[in-house]
Amino acid sequence: MPIFHWLVIIIIASLQISSAWHALIYKRDPKGSWAWIVTCILFPPIGPLLYFLLGINRVRTKAKKLKWYWPLIDIEKIEEIPAEFEDENQPSLTSFVCSPVFHPIAEFSEAVTKRPLLGQNGIRILFNSEETFPEMLKAIDSAKKSVYLATYIMETRHTGLEFIQALDRACRRGVVVRVMIDAVGELYTLPLAGRVLKKYNIPFTRFIPLRLIPPSPFINLRNHRKILVIDGKTGFTGGMNLRSNDPGRKVKGSLWMKDTHFKLTGPIVNQMEKIFLEDWGFCTGEKDLRSHPPSPGEGIAICRAITVGPNQDLNKLNMTIIGAMTLAKERIAIMTPYFLPHREVIGVLQSAALRGIQVDVILPAKNNLPYVHWATRNMLWELLQYRVNVYYQPPPFNHSKMLTIDGLYAQIGTANLDPRSLRLNFELVVEVFDSGLVNSLNTHMDQIISMSESTSLKELDNRNLLVRTRDSFCWLFSPYF
Repeated sequence: MPIFHWLVIIIIASLQISSAWHALIYKRDPKGSWAWIVTCILFPPIGPLLYFLLGINRVRTKAKKLKWYWPLIDIEKIEEIPAEFEDENQPSLTSFVCSPVFHPIAEFSEAVTKRPLLGQNGIRILFNSEETFPEMLKAIDSAKKSVYLATYIMETRHTGLEFIQALDRACRRGVVVRVMIDAVGELYTLPLAGRVLKKYNIPFTRFIPLRLIPPSPFINLRNHRKILVIDGKTGFTGGMNLRSNDPGRKVKGSLWMKDTHFKLTGPIVNQMEKIFLEDWGFCTGEKDLRSHPPSPGEGIAICRAITVGPNQDLNKLNMTIIGAMTLAKERIAIMTPYFLPHREVIGVLQSAALRGIQVDVILPAKNNLPYVHWATRNMLWELLQYRVNVYYQPPPFNHSKMLTIDGLYAQIGTANLDPRSLRLNFELVVEVFDSGLVNSLNTHMDQIISMSESTSLKELDNRNLLVRTRDSFCWLFSPYF
């Protein structure tokens, strides 16, 4: 055999061994580690190449080099909360008007997130685009100092163009405007948002831009956060991208869907603003932008922002969800478009149902990602056999994400209960202690349940063999959805 052939074999074998070894050492999940090891060994040279592109988490390494990216958390001294984040005027947890039952989860999430719980916040629920977009555009037009906007998808016709024009007006008024779009989310619409923003001279950045040469190693790590902060006083977050949802417009390629967004005021907006500036600094290297002082609030909601991402934030949300569910006494209600929870969450839901707690999971009957719907169908039996209630709401597709517990506690924001949100995406979740808001969300979910169809274990068992095979096959790839 020629020397060249031996050289190729040695190089490929070295790539197989080194990539498999890297997966063995650095992957936290044994199933994920096994999957990558088998892929690297059995599928040369494609396996090592896929691992290089999709399997290695380089964001954490890069973050360590840019210490100011997480000014709130010193990775080397994780037990300390930096002085700049402490607020001597903040009351202690026990002085807040929230159920003592939830003091343990509040203390737990503070220890995990290193962010304090903030009182006196106001939260308004905004349903669908007809309520949300006019409120956001009005806020941009009223901005006097700054507009910070992060979105996964920004359409450049109709709705998205309205936002770009509003941002342009703010720039012309002398307002500091910064826009961050995800490099993959940008590809959902044409023309590309970056090109249109550049045409209007609006300062923007792409989160981890894609490259062909050299290939981008971050293709699978996306920023799914939706943040709009105006003057450090008013914030918006939730499930809504900046794209047309109005069926009357009949925009080709757009999906008419329901969604839920939230308008926030009070000190929590300062946490949201800092999270945006951290991401902006990570993308651009711009260090001179500073957040506004926390804005005094007049609301009664007690809130904290939780960041999720494949860096030091990994597993924080999952741990917080498990901790909160463990404290449930009466009801756990979940609404999400994509439901592929971790094994630990499945176990907590099973345990809650066995304890006599009402557990309701609301999913869309028609999903914009059919393979996720099929994979979910393959695992639902584990919940249904323990009397967890699963409801499929009728079309249109509902993209809302919310979790409530006992009429006292809620999580709202951008994260779904699936591996992509909990392990691969950068997400923003706000935990809320406010019985008024939680009861409003529960009423909304109860209205949806009243028009939904419940599924049963018998229905799943009656799937024909072809459908079961399809669902099982999709479930095999659920860690990568």
